[in-house]
Amino acid sequence: MISTALARALRDSGLTWRPKAGDAFRIDRVEADEEVYILSDMTVEAHDYGTGTVLGFNGTTEWALDSVALDDALWLPHEHQLRQFLAATFRSLTVRDGFVVQMEAEGQLHDFEADDAADAYARAALYLLDSLAV
Repeated sequence: MISTALARALRDSGLTWRPKAGDAFRIDRVEADEEVYILSDMTVEAHDYGTGTVLGFNGTTEWALDSVALDDALWLPHEHQLRQFLAATFRSLTVRDGFVVQMEAEGQLHDFEADDAADAYARAALYLLDSLAV
């Protein structure tokens, strides 16, 4: 699973989240930082209102939680979601000392290495987001 630090960096660089079943997230507060939640039609659902999206906790999933504003949640994208974001820039995922994602941007190949494949994808996505912002 992607690290919290990389998830925050992706969010801060402009990666947008449109919540759907199966997505993983954390409540982005220090006291709740370790717990990972999964959106599901049975336990945690995204509800869209005119004022914004709210993640509603159903039943007794989390006795102390009723709902959380989307702005208070930190999306933890899965590998396949990050690979999809990279789209045509993605070239390969290989294993060396860790996982290496290779992408092509601006006519050049770039390698992004991490101990976890999701983090390698996240680093490549972060590079792409930051290069698009320039």
